[in-house]
Amino acid sequence: MRQDIYLTGQEKFFDENEIIVSKTNAKGHITYANKLFLDISGYSEKEVLAKPHNIIRHPDMPRCIFKMLWETIAEGKEIFAYVVNRCKNGDHYWVYAHVTPSRDMKGDIIGFHSNRRVPDRRIIEQEIIPLYQELKKAEDLESDRKIGLEKSGNMVSVMLADKGLAYDEFVMTVGQQRRRGYR
Repeated sequence: MRQDIYLTGQEKFFDENEIIVSKTNAKGHITYANKLFLDISGYSEKEVLAKPHNIIRHPDMPRCIFKMLWETIAEGKEIFAYVVNRCKNGDHYWVYAHVTPSRDMKGDIIGFHSNRRVPDRRIIEQEIIPLYQELKKAEDLESDRKIGLEKSGNMVSVMLADKGLAYDEFVMTVGQQRRRGYR
């Protein structure tokens, strides 16, 4: 990851009735971005089309979460995830993402479709940010990026095993788990 990424620390928000939409080809290059995607990210359509979707990747986002996301959708399954994205100007915004494979008439995966909604603020602040900070710290402590990724991935696996949940179940129920005494 580039080390020269500028961050403002300022968070942007969008309305709970709005949906950020993007589509990519099978290699993750953007083929469509709706107006809200462009407005909140600060990029023009020309700047994002045919570019890797990670153009909006925030450096605080744990790589193990993206690895899990890409492995899941490459298998043809859908996934939900909490993601922090970076705007062109260095601001950031949180989303609750639903990513699904797009298929051709033969059923082959030809790309991916993502809808992002406003996440529950309490879940972001109480659950996701602390978890992601732990995962990111584990990744960054290792000089070998591959070992750091493996370490953070193992942390997620252990957490899920302790809760008796698959990742999608964890994401769908994270707010309910605290009320039941998990974490």
